[in-house]
Amino acid sequence: MEEGLRVGIAGAGFIGGVHARAARLAGARVVGVAAATPAAAAEAAERLGAERPHPTAQALIEDDEIDVVHVCTPNHLHVPLAEAALAAGKHVICEKPLAPDLAGALAVTDAAARAGRVAAVPFVYRYYPTVREARERVRTGATGSIRLLHGTYLQDWLLRAEDDNWRVRADEGGASRAFADIGSHWCDLAEFVTGHRITRLSARMLTALTERVSAGSRQAFARPEDGGAAADAAVDTERVTTEDAATVQFETDQGALGVLVVSQISAGRKNRLWLEIDGAEESLAFDQEHPESLWCGRREATTLMLRDPAFLSPAAARFATLPAGHPQGYADCFEGFLTDVYATIRDRATADGLPQFADGLRAATITDAVLSSARDGRWVDVPAATPVGVAS
Repeated sequence: MEEGLRVGIAGAGFIGGVHARAARLAGARVVGVAAATPAAAAEAAERLGAERPHPTAQALIEDDEIDVVHVCTPNHLHVPLAEAALAAGKHVICEKPLAPDLAGALAVTDAAARAGRVAAVPFVYRYYPTVREARERVRTGATGSIRLLHGTYLQDWLLRAEDDNWRVRADEGGASRAFADIGSHWCDLAEFVTGHRITRLSARMLTALTERVSAGSRQAFARPEDGGAAADAAVDTERVTTEDAATVQFETDQGALGVLVVSQISAGRKNRLWLEIDGAEESLAFDQEHPESLWCGRREATTLMLRDPAFLSPAAARFATLPAGHPQGYADCFEGFLTDVYATIRDRATADGLPQFADGLRAATITDAVLSSARDGRWVDVPAATPVGVAS
């Protein structure tokens, strides 16, 4: 990509590092980074390879040498930082969930529409070549009409009481944790691949650990320093109101039924996003922990379609950047996503399948319906909730 695109990263935790690496690989300069304190920003600039630290996120946003702001902070800061960046004329990439609640997602999506800047959300699982292959098979009619959508998104990094992170706290992460954090990815992927839209759902939520050992600002997926701390009476604990797991039944606008299980307390499951699509002619299954193949099932036979650029559809082969047998993974998806974002900024033509703020709003709409259903114990409708100025 041509020289000149300069990015700043607000937030220097696990995901901030992923953004920094992918930004460089996608051809951008990582000009600045901001963290919780000036000292943390200085450390992060060295660790992430940024050209300089910024004392605050606002200072980073106001830097005239930055074109794109990556918002990688805790959820409660997403809306104010994204709105400030848009108001400053920056393009914005904001982590999901786009906002801790539906009202915030509506506000920031409207702000992006008014600003006329590229505003994207990293639903990066869209960028696996095998996911794009599944999408093409549905689009061309090879699967036949879709009848069932089902799957899971399972993790174990919050399995025990001593596992803690800011996401656990509703004031920082929002009222929903497991579903908003990872269930949103599954729903985005299911709707992206099939073209169906969830219109009605029934949800249940489980908070298995109603108290956790407070670990302050521990990064996501970090190992607790003291595995036995939960047994120490002197250790501070905190009440937990956000869910560890959720189950969702749903219906789509094209007559399909679906079911989803989301969990951050499933022992041994590290990041198992599994999606199966059952059509009239063919079933397709994608497993994010084994993304080099797409399971294709027909009545007469089942096959594993490998990520081989020589045999993928053109829409999928575009993202197969390595020869068959050379594994691609999550980091490659992030690079593909940022390549598309930066190309959209440069060419002023939106790349096919680019997840934008409207998609982040869609996820917030579904999350809001899940919370309502779980709270009231009933089926609820999922509205379109598309704000003025944003295409459906």
